[in-house]
Amino acid sequence: MSKPSTITTQMSNYKVKSIEPIMMGSDVQARLFTLAPGETIPWHFHRTAADHYFVLEGALTVVTREPDSSRTLGVGDDYRITPGMVHLIANRSAIDCRFLLLQGIGKYDWVKAG
Repeated sequence: MSKPSTITTQMSNYKVKSIEPIMMGSDVQARLFTLAPGETIPWHFHRTAADHYFVLEGALTVVTREPDSSRTLGVGDDYRITPGMVHLIANRSAIDCRFLLLQGIGKYDWVKAG
Protein backbone atom coordinates (compact mmCIF):
# COMPACT_ATOMS: atom_id res chain seq x y z
CA MET A 1 0.00 0.00 0.00
CA SER A 2 1.46 3.37 -0.97
CA LYS A 3 1.52 6.34 1.37
CA PRO A 4 -0.75 9.28 0.52
CA SER A 5 0.98 12.30 -0.92
CA THR A 6 1.70 15.25 1.33
CA ILE A 7 0.17 17.83 -0.97
CA THR A 8 -2.49 20.12 0.40
CA THR A 9 -6.07 18.88 -0.03
CA GLN A 10 -8.65 21.54 -0.86
CA MET A 11 -12.20 20.88 0.30
CA SER A 12 -14.98 23.28 -0.62
CA ASN A 13 -14.80 25.02 2.78
CA TYR A 14 -11.25 24.45 4.01
CA LYS A 15 -7.74 23.30 3.09
CA VAL A 16 -5.65 20.69 4.96
CA LYS A 17 -2.42 18.79 4.31
CA SER A 18 -4.12 15.57 3.20
CA ILE A 19 -7.34 13.56 3.24
CA GLU A 20 -7.28 9.92 2.23
CA PRO A 21 -10.68 8.26 1.63
CA ILE A 22 -10.72 4.80 3.23
CA MET A 23 -14.37 3.84 2.69
CA MET A 24 -17.26 5.86 1.27
CA GLY A 25 -20.87 4.72 1.48
CA SER A 26 -24.27 6.37 1.21
CA ASP A 27 -24.65 6.75 4.99
CA VAL A 28 -21.16 6.13 6.41
CA GLN A 29 -17.61 7.12 5.49
CA ALA A 30 -14.08 6.73 6.82
CA ARG A 31 -11.24 9.11 5.95
CA LEU A 32 -7.67 9.53 7.16
CA PHE A 33 -6.79 13.21 7.74
CA THR A 34 -3.42 14.89 8.21
CA LEU A 35 -3.43 18.45 9.51
CA ALA A 36 -0.20 20.43 9.40
CA PRO A 37 0.63 22.68 12.38
CA GLY A 38 -1.83 25.58 12.48
CA GLU A 39 -4.39 24.06 10.12
CA THR A 40 -8.05 24.28 11.12
CA ILE A 41 -11.32 22.82 9.87
CA PRO A 42 -13.62 25.80 10.57
CA TRP A 43 -16.85 25.96 12.57
CA HIS A 44 -19.46 23.62 11.11
CA PHE A 45 -21.98 20.89 11.91
CA HIS A 46 -23.62 17.87 10.31
CA ARG A 47 -27.41 17.50 10.30
CA THR A 48 -27.70 13.71 10.66
CA ALA A 49 -24.22 12.16 10.81
CA ALA A 50 -22.01 11.87 13.90
CA ASP A 51 -18.23 12.35 13.77
CA HIS A 52 -15.96 9.84 15.52
CA TYR A 53 -12.31 11.00 15.81
CA PHE A 54 -9.43 8.60 16.54
CA VAL A 55 -6.01 10.26 16.94
CA LEU A 56 -3.14 8.29 15.39
CA GLU A 57 -0.27 10.82 15.52
CA GLY A 58 0.23 14.22 17.13
CA ALA A 59 -2.48 16.16 18.98
CA LEU A 60 -5.96 17.17 17.78
CA THR A 61 -7.96 19.98 19.36
CA VAL A 62 -11.76 19.71 19.20
CA VAL A 63 -13.73 22.84 20.14
CA THR A 64 -17.54 22.75 20.52
CA ARG A 65 -20.37 25.18 21.22
CA GLU A 66 -23.33 24.30 23.42
CA PRO A 67 -21.66 22.96 25.40
CA ASP A 68 -18.68 25.32 25.13
CA SER A 69 -15.69 23.03 25.37
CA SER A 70 -12.14 22.69 24.13
CA ARG A 71 -10.40 19.34 24.37
CA THR A 72 -6.96 18.35 23.08
CA LEU A 73 -6.70 14.68 22.18
CA GLY A 74 -3.46 12.71 22.03
CA VAL A 75 -2.43 9.48 20.35
CA GLY A 76 -4.92 6.72 21.20
CA ASP A 77 -7.67 9.15 22.27
CA ASP A 78 -11.09 9.26 20.63
CA TYR A 79 -13.99 11.70 20.68
CA ARG A 80 -17.56 11.72 19.33
CA ILE A 81 -19.44 14.74 17.97
CA THR A 82 -23.21 14.22 17.82
CA PRO A 83 -25.33 15.39 14.87
CA GLY A 84 -26.15 19.10 15.07
CA MET A 85 -23.25 19.96 17.40
CA VAL A 86 -21.28 22.95 16.10
CA HIS A 87 -17.55 22.22 16.21
CA LEU A 88 -14.11 23.27 15.01
CA ILE A 89 -11.11 20.95 14.55
CA ALA A 90 -7.52 22.22 14.80
CA ASN A 91 -3.90 21.20 14.99
CA ARG A 92 -2.46 23.66 17.51
CA SER A 93 0.77 21.68 17.96
CA ALA A 94 4.19 22.02 16.31
CA ILE A 95 3.98 18.70 14.41
CA ASP A 96 1.53 17.08 12.00
CA CYS A 97 -1.64 15.56 13.43
CA ARG A 98 -3.04 12.41 11.82
CA PHE A 99 -6.47 11.05 12.68
CA LEU A 100 -9.10 8.64 11.45
CA LEU A 101 -12.56 10.18 11.05
CA LEU A 102 -15.59 7.88 10.89
CA GLN A 103 -18.82 9.64 9.92
CA GLY A 104 -22.34 8.24 10.06
CA ILE A 105 -24.81 6.79 10.30
CA GLY A 106 -26.73 9.24 8.16
CA LYS A 107 -26.36 11.29 5.00
CA TYR A 108 -23.14 13.31 5.12
CA ASP A 109 -23.31 17.08 4.88
CA TRP A 110 -21.04 19.94 5.97
CA VAL A 111 -22.89 23.05 7.13
CA LYS A 112 -20.82 26.16 7.84
CA ALA A 113 -21.55 27.78 11.21
CA GLY A 114 -20.79 31.45 11.89
